[in-house]
Amino acid sequence: MNILVSIDDTDNLESRGTGELASLLAAQIEQYRWGRSSYVTRHQLLVHPDIPYTSHNSAMCFSAVLEDCHPQRFIEHAARFLESESAPGSDPGLCVARPALLVDDAPLIRFGRSAKEDVLTKEEAYDLARELGIHLSEHGGTGQGVVGALAGAGLRLGGNDGRLKGKLQAGSAGSAVRVDVLRSHPLIEEVDSLNGESVLDDDLVRLGEKVKAVLLGGRSVLLVEADGEAEQGVRWRTCSGRTLKKY
Repeated sequence: MNILVSIDDTDNLESRGTGELASLLAAQIEQYRWGRSSYVTRHQLLVHPDIPYTSHNSAMCFSAVLEDCHPQRFIEHAARFLESESAPGSDPGLCVARPALLVDDAPLIRFGRSAKEDVLTKEEAYDLARELGIHLSEHGGTGQGVVGALAGAGLRLGGNDGRLKGKLQAGSAGSAVRVDVLRSHPLIEEVDSLNGESVLDDDLVRLGEKVKAVLLGGRSVLLVEADGEAEQGVRWRTCSGRTLKKY
C-alpha cells in the first residue's frame, strides 16, 4: 500500500534538522524490509510571528510503499522514533496518509496550500484529519507540529510544491553534463527548462555549486535555465538557490 509520511517541528537550533530525521525514518522502512521509500521533499510554510518555528518553518514528507508492515505498526514505530529522536523543546507532529483511501484529496491539498499563506491551528488540522481518515498525532511539547505535518502531506500530494532534500551528486561544480546523463540519475525523473523550451538529450548543462531538484507534476524535476555565456556548446545551467526559493 502507498502512504505519505510527513513530519514537522522536531528540531532546535543545535540539533539535527527535521529533514535528517525524515531521511532516517524513510531509510528504516527499507532497513526493516517493510517496503520501499522515496526521496524526502521540503515544503516551505508561512513564516509569521504567530507561528513557532526553529529556522525556516518547513515540513518534510516522503512517500513509501509498505509491503511487509501494517500501517498501524509503522505509525507506532514512527511515533516512538519521533519521541526518542526529536530535540528538547521541539513540538513534533506526525502525519501518515493513505492517498488511495481519500474519497476526495482536494481538502488536504487546499490545507497544504493554505499553510503557505495563513496561520492555521491545531484544531483545524485535527478536524480535517478526522474528516479524511488521516493519522495525525503530536509527540512532544505543544504538538504544534501537527499543522505543518498535515500541510506537508497535502503539498506533497498536490505534486507541485517542494524541493528534494539535499543537493544532487551529479558532477563537480562548473562541469558540463549531458542531459541524458542527468536524466539517468536515480533522483532525477525529468530535466525541464524554466521558460518551457525543449531540453534535448544531447544538450549540455553547466552544474552550479548546489544542484537541486523540485517537485513538479508529481515528479522530481531538475530545472535549468539558458546559459547566457553558452561557452563550448553549453546551452543550459542549473538554477540557483535564489531561483528555486519559490518552490
